[in-house]
Amino acid sequence: MAENIMVDSHVWVEDPERAWIDGVVLNIKGDEAEIKTNDGREVIANLSKLYPKDIEAPSEGVEDMTRLSYLHEPAVLDNLATRYELNEIYTYTGNILIAVNPFQGLPHLYDAEVMEKYKEAYFKELSPHVFAIGGIAYREMINEGRNKCILVSGESGSGKTETTKMLMRYLAYFGGHSAAEGRTVENQVLESNPVLEAFGNAKTVKNNNSSRFGKFVEIQFDDVGRISGAAIRTYLLERSRVCQVSDPERNYHCFYLLCAAPPEDVERFKLGDPKSFRYLNQSSCYELDGVNDAEEYLATRRAMDVVGISEKEQDAIFRVVAAILHLGNIEFSKGEDADSSSVKDEQSMFHLQMTSELLMCDPHSLEDALCKRMMVTPEEVIKRSLDPLGAAVSRDGLAKTIYSRLFDWLVNKINISIGQDSHSRRLIGVLDIYGFESFKTNSFEQFCINYTNEKLQQHFNQHVFKMEQGEYQKEEIDWSYVEFVDNQDVVDLIEKKPGGIIALLDEACMLPKSTPETFSEKLYHTFKDHKRFMKPKLTRSDFTLVHYAGDVQYQSDQFLDKNKDYVVAEHQDLLNASKCSFVSGLFPPLPKESSKSKFSSIGARFKLQLQQLMETLNSTEPHYIRCVKPNNLLQPTVFDNANVLHQLRSGGVLEAIRVKCAGYPTNRTFIEFLNRFLILAPEILKGEYEAEVACKWILEKKGLTGYQIGKSKVFLRAGQMAELDAHRTRVLGESARMIQGQVRTRLTRERFVLMRRASVNIQANWRGNLARKISKDMRREEAAIKIQKNLRRQIAKKDYGKTKSSALTLQSGVRTMAARHEFRYKLTTRAATVIQAYWRGYSAISEYKKLKRVSLVCKSNLRGRIARKRLGQSKQADRKEETENERKVELSNREEEAVDMSFVLHSEQKKPYNTFSVVSQITDPIRDTEIESLTAEVEMLKALLQVEKQRADISERKCAEARELGERRRKRLEETERRVYQLQDSLNRLLYSMSDQFSQLKSILRSPSMSASTMASAPVVRDDLADSSENSEASSSDSDFTFPAPSPSSDNFSTFNPNQLQVIVQDLSTTEAKGTESYDSDKEGGFEDYF
Repeated sequence: MAENIMVDSHVWVEDPERAWIDGVVLNIKGDEAEIKTNDGREVIANLSKLYPKDIEAPSEGVEDMTRLSYLHEPAVLDNLATRYELNEIYTYTGNILIAVNPFQGLPHLYDAEVMEKYKEAYFKELSPHVFAIGGIAYREMINEGRNKCILVSGESGSGKTETTKMLMRYLAYFGGHSAAEGRTVENQVLESNPVLEAFGNAKTVKNNNSSRFGKFVEIQFDDVGRISGAAIRTYLLERSRVCQVSDPERNYHCFYLLCAAPPEDVERFKLGDPKSFRYLNQSSCYELDGVNDAEEYLATRRAMDVVGISEKEQDAIFRVVAAILHLGNIEFSKGEDADSSSVKDEQSMFHLQMTSELLMCDPHSLEDALCKRMMVTPEEVIKRSLDPLGAAVSRDGLAKTIYSRLFDWLVNKINISIGQDSHSRRLIGVLDIYGFESFKTNSFEQFCINYTNEKLQQHFNQHVFKMEQGEYQKEEIDWSYVEFVDNQDVVDLIEKKPGGIIALLDEACMLPKSTPETFSEKLYHTFKDHKRFMKPKLTRSDFTLVHYAGDVQYQSDQFLDKNKDYVVAEHQDLLNASKCSFVSGLFPPLPKESSKSKFSSIGARFKLQLQQLMETLNSTEPHYIRCVKPNNLLQPTVFDNANVLHQLRSGGVLEAIRVKCAGYPTNRTFIEFLNRFLILAPEILKGEYEAEVACKWILEKKGLTGYQIGKSKVFLRAGQMAELDAHRTRVLGESARMIQGQVRTRLTRERFVLMRRASVNIQANWRGNLARKISKDMRREEAAIKIQKNLRRQIAKKDYGKTKSSALTLQSGVRTMAARHEFRYKLTTRAATVIQAYWRGYSAISEYKKLKRVSLVCKSNLRGRIARKRLGQSKQADRKEETENERKVELSNREEEAVDMSFVLHSEQKKPYNTFSVVSQITDPIRDTEIESLTAEVEMLKALLQVEKQRADISERKCAEARELGERRRKRLEETERRVYQLQDSLNRLLYSMSDQFSQLKSILRSPSMSASTMASAPVVRDDLADSSENSEASSSDSDFTFPAPSPSSDNFSTFNPNQLQVIVQDLSTTEAKGTESYDSDKEGGFEDYF
C-alpha cells in the first residue's frame, strides 16, 4: 500500500492523542513522508504506517462499513465518529451491528411508528437499527425454521442492557398477544428486566446501571410466530460486591431501594439511612443522578406482581435483604478464651437480634454459627472457636451465600412464572453478557469474564469467517482457505484439563495448606514457556494473560476464596431450621451422598455453564450487536477516538475486518466499479461491452492480479482498491491540470479585459472627482476669507464696545468713589464740630463751678469783715435801717437782673464768666451801703446760687449725652475706617485684574479722537454737609463708604493711589463758616446708587 502513496495524497497518520488524524503528504524521502495534518502540524511518519483516505466518501458516512473504499482501522473510526455527530448511533459492518451509546434519550428512534416501519422492511432496506437485527432474526426464524440468537456485547457502560431491552420489546411487539388477553408471556419477560436489574445491577466506575451477571434469555415461539414461553439463564453473579464495595461504586440496587421504601416497611425492618450500614457505607456514593429510589422500589414491586411473585413472597424477599444489611453491622471482639470471639457491643447485639428475627432463627445459634466451627474427625466432632477476623469472614461468607441463593431463587421463580413451551420448535436467544474488562485491580471475577469473552470471540471469528466464505460461494468465485488469528491457545490455557488455570486453581483449593503464593508459583512453573502467559516483575502472586483484546494483569490474592463453592455446615443447618419457609427453602437439606461427593468450585461450575452456552450458540444462527461507549465521562456528543478504538479492538470488530481483509476485503458491483474507474480506460466508451468484460479490461490494463470476477461483483485483494485510486488520482490530476491551464488562460484574458476597462473608467471618474475637489476647495477658501473678514470686524467691534463700556463704568466708579470720599470728609468734619461744642460746654461748666467756689470763699471773708464792721456800726445801722431798706431792695433787684443778663450773655456767646467783674459788681455797692443791707445780699446770692445749680445740672446732663453721642460716633467712625480699608483692598484687586482694560482705556483716552471729549468732562465733587445731627446719623446709616475725588488731569489718572484716602478731623473754628444746607443731596453720589 505504501507504493500507492504519493505527494498530495490524503492519508491517515497515527496521533498519540486522537489515535488517527488525516493529513496531506507534502514530501516523500525514501521510506519516510512529511505530512501536514488538518490541525496545521507537520509530522514525519514511515510510509508503511500510513493509510490512504477516501476523499470522496460521503460527508454523512456510510451505513455499512464494508462499503468503505478502504477497509482499515482509521476509516472505520472516522465513519463511526461522523455518524455519531449526526446522532446516527447504529452502523453495520456486514451483518454485525455497532451501537454507540448516545448517553441521552432518543425517543424518536424507538416509538411504535418506527417499530411498525421496520416490521415490514427487509434487512438493510432501512438505515441501521437494533430493530432491523431483531426483525431479520424473527423473519428468518419463521420463514426458514432456524433458531436464532442475538449476542449483545460490550464493556460496562456501553448500553448492553438498554439494547437488550429494546430487542426484547421489539420481539414482544412482533410475536405478542393482544392486550385483552391479560397478563401475557411477553409482558412477564419484559417486566423481568426491572426485577433482575434491582437484584443484579449496580453502579460501577464506568456505568451507573452495570449488570454484574451474564444473562441469556430464550424466547420461544409457536408455529404462528407468537411468544409461547421463555427461559432466563444467568451466569456468574458477582457475589463479592455484597460485602466489598469500592469508592465511588455502589452495592446492588435492591439495598438502596429498600432503605427508601415507605415508612411502614422501613420501620418493620428497622432500617434507616444507607450510611448506617457497613455493606453500604464503604463508598461515598448513595444516590444516582436522575434516579428516585423510592419510586424505583414501588416500580420493582409492581414488576414482581407482573412476573408472578406473590405479596407474601415479596415481603420474604425484602426481609432477607434487610437481614443481610443487619448481618453486615455485626462486629466481633476477642472473647474470654484465646483465639475466640464474641459480639462486640450492644449495637452489634441489636443487629444480631434483628438478623435472627428477620431470618426467623435462634439468635444464640446464629452467634455460634458465626463464631464457631465444627470439625469432624474419624474419632470425634470438635467445636473450634474463631478469632474476630475469622468470625468476620464467616459473617461475610454467610451474607454472600444468602444473597446468591436469593438471586438464584428469583431467576428460578421468574422462569417458573413465565413457563416454557416444551412443544416449541422455534426460539430466539438474546445474550446480554459482560464485555472484556481490564482494571487496575483484576480479580477472579475479571478472570471469568475475560474467559467468557475469549470463548465468544472465538465463536465470533468463526462466524465472520463463515459469512465471508458464504459471500464467495454466492458469487461463485475461486477461493482458497483464508487463515485468521485463532485464540484457541488462550482458551486452552484457561480451561484445558488437566493443565489449565482453572484445573490448577481447583487443585489448589482442595489442598488445605495452599496459599495465593503457592498457587502462583504453580502457574509460573507450569506456563513459563507459554507465549500467552507472563510473570510480572516485583510481584509474588500476580500473573498476566495475553488476551485477544490486550494484556491483563490478575491479582490472585482472593482466587482461592472466591473459587470455593460450598456452604458452611453450621450456616446450612441454621438457615434450614428457620421458621420462615422462604428462608428454609433457600437452604434445603443436602442429600447424604453430597457430603461425600468430590470438590465443587465456582470456576468449574462456570466453565460448565459456559460450555452449555456455547453449545446453544453453536446450535443457532448468531447475530451480533457490538455496543460501544464513546467516552468515559458518560457525556453526550463526546467521541473519544482512543477509547472507541480500544473497544473496537477488544470487541473483535477490527479482528473481523482483518479476517475480511485476509480474503477479498473490497467488492463492488460492476456498475459501481465502472462509475468509479471508467476514466482509467476511456476507450471502452467507444464500443459496446458487457459490464463484466469492461471491468476485466480496466483491471488488466492496470496490471492487477489476484482479483476475482464474480457473477455481479468485482472482488479485490487488500491494497488493490488503493492502487486503482492512485491511478485514478493521476489521471484526474493530469486532466485537472490541462483543464486548469485552459480555464486559467481564459480567466486571465477576461480578467485583463475587465481590468483595462475598469481602469479607464476609474481614471475618468478619478479625474472628475479631483477637478470637483479642487473647485470645491477654491470655493471653500474664498468663503473662508469672507468669513474671516466679517468675523474679525465683528470681533473688533465687539471688543471696542466692551472697552468703551468698561471705560465708562470705570470712570463712573472712580467719580463715585471721589464723591463718597468728599461726603465722608464733610461728615467727619461735622461730627468733630459737634464734639468740640459739647467739649467747650463742659469746660465752661467746669470753670463756672470753680468760680463759684472762689466767690463763696470771697463772700465768706467779706461777710466776716462786714460783720465785724457792722458790729461797730450797729448803732448806726439801727438808725438807718428803716431808711435804707427800700433802697437796698431796689438795688438788690437791679443787681439780680444784672447778674441774669450777664449769665445770659455769657451762655449766648459761649464765653466763660469774668469772675472778677462779677465780684466787683457785687462788692462795689456793698462798699457804699451799710452792714444791714449785706444780709439781703446774702439771701439774694443764695437764690442765685440755687439757679446756677439747676443750670449746672442741666449742663452736666447735656454734657453726658454729648459724651455718649461722641463715643457712638467714634465707634462708627472706626467701623467706617475699617470698611474703607476693605473697600480699598477690593479696589486694588479690581484695578489689578483690569490692568489690560486700563491699558486699552489709556490708549483710547490718549487717542486724538477721544482727547477732546475726555478733557471736556470734569469730575463733579459734592462738598455739601448736613445741617443737623439727625440728618448726619441718617446719612451715615445709608452709606458709610466714600471715594476720594479723582484728579481732573487725565495724565495722573493712571497713577491715582486709593491709599491716599484719609479721614480728616478739622478744628471747629475752620468749619463754623461752612453751611450744611444741602446734606440730603450728598446721598445721590453714593456707591450703592451706581451698582
